[in-house]
Amino acid sequence: MPLYHASRLRRAIHSEVGHLYLLTAVTVGRIPLFADFALGRVLIQEMRLAEEQGLLRSLCWVVMPDHLHWLIELGGAPLEQAMQQVKSRSAKRINQLAGTEGAIWQKGFHDHALRQDEDVLTAARYVVANPLRAGLVDRLGDYPLWDAVWL
Repeated sequence: MPLYHASRLRRAIHSEVGHLYLLTAVTVGRIPLFADFALGRVLIQEMRLAEEQGLLRSLCWVVMPDHLHWLIELGGAPLEQAMQQVKSRSAKRINQLAGTEGAIWQKGFHDHALRQDEDVLTAARYVVANPLRAGLVDRLGDYPLWDAVWL
């Protein structure tokens, strides 16, 4: 699994409606906030809200203890705006639930626009297999914080 440090995270330079993007966002200090299932569910609710608002369409995602991998089709908002909304709203709700304050997410995020010659299912398998590669579970079905439209 690639490690994403603050120096590698950036703001999206270009985004285009209808394109597919593989996104990664990392918690501040790589603190494993989402090892707490309830906090992971808060993030997922905000991701689903972004989809309901038409900002994007989720193809698959996995919430790891200290980061998020998310394969999306961009909807009616710039990529940076969609990610900012999810990160901001989830941070506020997580701070409320945990009784904490301050930053939850590292600034920026990593984005990779899938090229036409890249296989979407290969990218999706990469995303959802993260808990297996990290040794968190032996079977993907045992990991609770992931989903894919192909199920």
